[in-house]
Amino acid sequence: MPDGLIILNKPRGISSAAAVGRVKRLLPRGVKIGHAGTLDPFATGILVLLIGKSTKSSEKIMGLSKQYLATVKLDATTATDDPEAPEQPIAADSHVPDAAAVATATARFIGKISQMPPVYSALKISGRRACDRIRAGQEVHLQPRLVRIDAVEIVDYQWPLLQLKIDCGRGTYIRVLGRDIGAAMGVGGYLTALCRTRIGPYGLENSVMLEMLTADGIEKHLLPDQT
Repeated sequence: MPDGLIILNKPRGISSAAAVGRVKRLLPRGVKIGHAGTLDPFATGILVLLIGKSTKSSEKIMGLSKQYLATVKLDATTATDDPEAPEQPIAADSHVPDAAAVATATARFIGKISQMPPVYSALKISGRRACDRIRAGQEVHLQPRLVRIDAVEIVDYQWPLLQLKIDCGRGTYIRVLGRDIGAAMGVGGYLTALCRTRIGPYGLENSVMLEMLTADGIEKHLLPDQT
């Protein structure tokens, strides 16, 4: 089987590892497979699968710029900053920001910014994921890190839902960005939907749905490694 990339449009509800596992079962025995850049289970969109010798390109592809379409619910928060935890409504007397206030708040997050990673994340602390430690009742102390936000475009705003198109660099947590934008306006916020629409030159137009992949037809979906 030739080397190359499969640009998977990951469905909602499964982990990146589970998606890789399902494709691995379609490959001939011994063929290597990996992925570049994890998506949370609730998220959809571009998951770059690396086949054969292209697994060596993981770091290069993860370093490419990314684009997301995110929906933020602004009148509540959750412990995970996404739909995976129960919603905690913000007090009813909170003000409703107008379009100008939303534009001002989002503009504050363009450039190199400091982000506090979510405790419910796959970041490892002494070899164990932070989210696993939290679920085991342990305390987790993470450090803020510098990330790059190239652009934030307001696609639609109908209180309490705010839809954003975001261009960013490696390591950016979009659910943290949604949370922080809501916090900047004093109304809270968490992601209800997230789709990664592009990684570098690879977009949804290059992608394939998981159910379209079969053992005898997977090669036709391989793209050359452009990195």
